[in-house]
Amino acid sequence: MKIPKDRVLFNVGGRVFETTSTTLANAGRNSFFGALFNENWTLKQPNNDSFSHCEFFIDRNPDCFSVLLDLLRTGDLNIPPNIPERQLYREASFYGLLDHVRSAKWGQFDGNRLRHSRSVTGQAPGDGTAIRAGPDGGCCVVHGSVVHVYDWIMEEYPPLNLDYQRVNDVGWVDGESIIISACEKLGRGDGGMGLFTKSTGELRYKFQVCHENQVKSFTAGALSTSSDYKIFSSCKGRSNEYGIGVWDQVTGKQIDFFYESPGWSLGDADKLQWLNGSNCLLVATLFPRKDNCYISMLDFRDKRMVWSWSDFGAPITVDEKRVRDAIAMEDNNAICVVNEYEDLGFMDLRMNGGSVRWSSRSRMMKGKLSDEPCYPKLALHEGQLFSSMDDCISVFCGPDWVLTSRLRQSYGGSICDFSIGGDRLFALHSEENVFDVWETPPPPIS
Repeated sequence: MKIPKDRVLFNVGGRVFETTSTTLANAGRNSFFGALFNENWTLKQPNNDSFSHCEFFIDRNPDCFSVLLDLLRTGDLNIPPNIPERQLYREASFYGLLDHVRSAKWGQFDGNRLRHSRSVTGQAPGDGTAIRAGPDGGCCVVHGSVVHVYDWIMEEYPPLNLDYQRVNDVGWVDGESIIISACEKLGRGDGGMGLFTKSTGELRYKFQVCHENQVKSFTAGALSTSSDYKIFSSCKGRSNEYGIGVWDQVTGKQIDFFYESPGWSLGDADKLQWLNGSNCLLVATLFPRKDNCYISMLDFRDKRMVWSWSDFGAPITVDEKRVRDAIAMEDNNAICVVNEYEDLGFMDLRMNGGSVRWSSRSRMMKGKLSDEPCYPKLALHEGQLFSSMDDCISVFCGPDWVLTSRLRQSYGGSICDFSIGGDRLFALHSEENVFDVWETPPPPIS
């Protein structure tokens, strides 16, 4: 009796596995197995009787292959205790199955179902200052003048050391490249921004600011990117180079500059956020960097500020004065801000210069702040609003932004920054040089 053509034999590290092309098709066209088959998932070699008995030899770990083959058969990931997860991830990467492992291990991102999966101890002295999630599930962590880059399995690449120039922000261009903004170092003309390869730390090019046809040294601050390959950064120099610079991320060339107007602050911005729908850039300069808060929406097409708000000249109250972070909620035509008590405030983008409508979420926390609290931070992800406070991150949902859950991992002290990306939430603690990784468990098997 002939062996069915659908059956395939593999010899992996001396162990023979028998499966079908139907099972292997679950790996996808871009996997290791996809290269063995044609577009119809038929083995590319002639299907004669002698070839039907042929084994594909793969010099890899057979125990991991068994787990991955079972994953393709059932969709479930069952890792025996004798197999280290890092080893399985490396093998999955070889076969092009990392996405399959991730989707089986962790479900679709949901702030109300996040579970703490691990804590990673920092590799640099001093406190961390910023963390940025990458598109592949990795992250960047800033410690002073050093940037530590981690891949999806939390293995660190060679750190990027900017030679004692303080790093202000980090941004992801794609899965392989990151931008770093840094302070100008007086007397050296350094600082500004650079594009680096994350895996090697290679500096691909530096971004320059030209003012009156002369290249100027400058300090680069907050960063943002747009879907049409533009990079935005707040900039301040020694002459009149205060404002928002724009560069082409493919060529590295400066393509625009929005100079700040008298009485307004752009070059010191704490946060930039590009809005794809309106083609505008949110620029927020917040207390305590400046005595007053300045939030604006910039339209670079006709070089004008299309929306703005400031507390300058407003009655001095605790809530109005101390806006700590801001985020644009384009679908809601609103700007959300947060004060030091984690009270949320909302401003209507359709009304220029309107007042803040405060919604007191956590009045009970007043008077209970830690000795060295970190400033609250905001994030918006898939219709959910996140706000950090001390060692906790709150999740708000629904049209009225109701508090639905809190994420807390007490080790490490207050949270100084957090970031969401690659189906993960990363929270950086201020005191113990550690960051936490939060992930959503897969739905239960029915």
